[in-house]
Amino acid sequence: MRKTFLSAGVAAIILVTGCATVQEKMAMATDADSGPGVRIISPADGATVSSPVNISFGLNGMGVAPAGTDMENTGHHHLIINAPLPDMSLPIPANENYKHFGGGQTEVSLDLEPGTHTLQLLMGNFIHIPHAEPVYSRQISITVE
Repeated sequence: MRKTFLSAGVAAIILVTGCATVQEKMAMATDADSGPGVRIISPADGATVSSPVNISFGLNGMGVAPAGTDMENTGHHHLIINAPLPDMSLPIPANENYKHFGGGQTEVSLDLEPGTHTLQLLMGNFIHIPHAEPVYSRQISITVE
């Protein structure tokens, strides 16, 4: 009989990210040693897609908590569309370029106009301010047909 063991770190990541696929959980566990990180799982950088665009968020080294929940080592996603990173000392703007996911969402389906768009994720704390050490993804580009 073969036994499988999970390290405490991998088990914690799986518990915190209950809605992620097994492959995503294992990828997060692999990256966890490098500290907190956020990434766009899909679409891939350079992808050509049709609207609505399904965007999946990945997170490692911290947990997702709804806005207003002041819990250590957690935050919630903000998707930046066709805009630069905001001032990291202020609350993240809320408009067509800065989408808030204060409910703890980890994916979205968005209607985007045809053309090239940039996407980037930024984690915010319980009051929508980036963490003292900001956690953000690299910016990717997609083309919507």
